[in-house]
Amino acid sequence: MKICVIGAGYVGLVAGACFAESGNSVVCVDVDAAKIDGLNNGIIPIYEPGLKEMVLKNREEGRLSFTTDLESAVQASLINFIAVGTPPGEDGSADLKYVLGVARDIGRAMNGYRIIVDKSTVPVGTADRVRSAVQEELGRRGVAFEFDVVSNPEFLKEGAAIDDFMKPDRVVIGTDNVRTAEIMKELYEPFMRKHNRMIVMDIRSAEMSKYAANAMLATRISFMNQIANLCERMGADVSAVREGIGSDSRIGYDFLFPGPGYGGSCFPKDVKALVRTAEECGYDFLLLKAVEEVNERQKEVLATKLIDALGDGSDTPLAGRTVACWGLSFKPRTDDMREAPSLTVIERLLAAGARVTAHDPEALHEARKAFGDRIGYSHNQYEILEGADALVIVTDWNEYRNPDFDRIRGALKEPLVVDGRNLYRPDRMALAGFRYLPLGRNGRGCAVEGK
Repeated sequence: MKICVIGAGYVGLVAGACFAESGNSVVCVDVDAAKIDGLNNGIIPIYEPGLKEMVLKNREEGRLSFTTDLESAVQASLINFIAVGTPPGEDGSADLKYVLGVARDIGRAMNGYRIIVDKSTVPVGTADRVRSAVQEELGRRGVAFEFDVVSNPEFLKEGAAIDDFMKPDRVVIGTDNVRTAEIMKELYEPFMRKHNRMIVMDIRSAEMSKYAANAMLATRISFMNQIANLCERMGADVSAVREGIGSDSRIGYDFLFPGPGYGGSCFPKDVKALVRTAEECGYDFLLLKAVEEVNERQKEVLATKLIDALGDGSDTPLAGRTVACWGLSFKPRTDDMREAPSLTVIERLLAAGARVTAHDPEALHEARKAFGDRIGYSHNQYEILEGADALVIVTDWNEYRNPDFDRIRGALKEPLVVDGRNLYRPDRMALAGFRYLPLGRNGRGCAVEGK
């Protein structure tokens, strides 16, 4: 099939590469000429395992191309995916100006029957607005081309997006047209070889499915973070609690790891958007409001632990102190720092007077955009430990799971580790001579003397 993907960001680039990998002819469109020039020269604007290799391969084999010429791309393609951003507005609602702008562009460009697919995360009712925008442009042109609008939400996890797309646990297709449903089924059939996980439903239910899924996962994270905080106060171990509840088949283990709060491009804005959608319908979504508040509070926990451990009680309790930070991206296997807990942690430490040095395998360039020269950076995770008063772990990259503990202890002024991901065993850290402060384990942490 001939496919146009409008928006060469995270979702659009992954979708375009994977559709090309299955034999389709795909053109990715973006208004950012520098990004398109880079892609045409083999420069991938985001880090996602396996994406660069797939893009380069399919571009070389002629199935994947990049352009700023939306009109030509739409006229050459039967299926047109809208994969542009929907950033949160000031009131938390999803800003649809880019989605509707693309819809109008398609209406101005199309020269025959087209399927227009909302791949962006959009609130319920967006398909109707896209349909109206396209129809208005056709009306201005005085033409009456037939078209269908489909909701096809993405369920990709950053760091595992290629596998998620190529071997999906489900593909949701929202359409009211049987013919269109069959075309979309044909498009996704190569990804259903082992299990047919295609779910066809009405458009509004498909639009709601994406928000409902992310809201549920965000709720699990905030719930477990509250349990971890309670475990600290009660002397329980959250790791044992997680095993105790995760073994219940009705609950399961996924998204029950305590941490410094969720971040990224999806959960924060989707929770806000669903709360706002509920308000527009006259419904007070109390549960999700609490999920959001818990998450914002949780982002403060690691900095609070450090200030409690090292602070002098002044207005700048960490003045003269240096803190080394391992992990900046909101999760491992991505360079994405949107709404990352590290942003809150580091800003709080800086406000407390600390000097901060940071390491991340992929996100240093994004961190420089956020912090500039206010913090130090290194591509060597041990280099930043030299002379630091403490190490704080914010992101659970594999590189941090089995480090050289002797080297860490020898480099730090004080053997203090604040672990926001519970990567290590408290008893072993105590035996190794560390003051170890994890989340929700053994009261307020395991001190050097093993208490």
